[in-house]
Amino acid sequence: MKKTLYFLFTKSIGLYINFLSFVSPDKATQLAYSLFSEPREGRLTKSKLPKILRETESRTFKHNDEYFQTYTWKGNDTVILLVHGWESNASRWKKMLPYLKESGSTIIAIDGPAHGLSSGKEFNIPQYATFIDIVVKEFKPQYLIGHSLGGKTCLYYQSKYQNDSIEKMVILGAPSDFKIILNNYIKMLSLNSTISKGLETHYLDHFKLQLEHFSGKIFASKIKTKGLIAHDTEDTVVLFEEGKKIASTWKDSIFIETNGLGHSLHGDELYKKVSEFLFESK
Repeated sequence: MKKTLYFLFTKSIGLYINFLSFVSPDKATQLAYSLFSEPREGRLTKSKLPKILRETESRTFKHNDEYFQTYTWKGNDTVILLVHGWESNASRWKKMLPYLKESGSTIIAIDGPAHGLSSGKEFNIPQYATFIDIVVKEFKPQYLIGHSLGGKTCLYYQSKYQNDSIEKMVILGAPSDFKIILNNYIKMLSLNSTISKGLETHYLDHFKLQLEHFSGKIFASKIKTKGLIAHDTEDTVVLFEEGKKIASTWKDSIFIETNGLGHSLHGDELYKKVSEFLFESK
């Protein structure tokens, strides 16, 4: 019953956007983009902050008209930056933290745009990467760990900024081809060709990238940093093949195939391998 209602709801929205496109294509495209880029989950409030984040030293950074939140578990001079994905927040790292803390490292987690305690209604990778760059300049992490779209943001960040201070990166369950994600959204709402073309134009105008080039596979090909990529064969959110695409072009990377962890990739054995990868030379 719920699936039927959800199907009817999404198709009704798509029908309205398609109708609006004949009257005002710009407004229809903007509405379609807003629905696509605005997360519906992952927000936090200070009054109900998860316990794991209350144990940290929190800090708010401002950039232009937006602000974003970071959380720090203080340790030694080795710094790790954690970057969550879509409809999540910094608390998603709770299960991995004990393994990282064993190293004595300082660990920093960030709330992405429109997530956690950060401001905004829109999530996009270039803005997220800008936030990461501000944090990298402030805290100078040697290690970068990203999950899902946070992982793709890490790939985008390092391919664009080429930061030599980043020694190793861990990418968990990240998508490669952005066009697949957008096409799935268009298909789900049954949006017409006017909206489809309008969305592609929007990304080209605002982010100066063609969708074909907004690819984790292409980003990875430009990265010289040593990397570890993990993806689960049973991931139904981001297909296993997406992780293989990223690994295929990242010259100095290790690919780990997991089974049964799904998209979240929470697992003791995986976390042990991540720790071994990060601290093998320590």
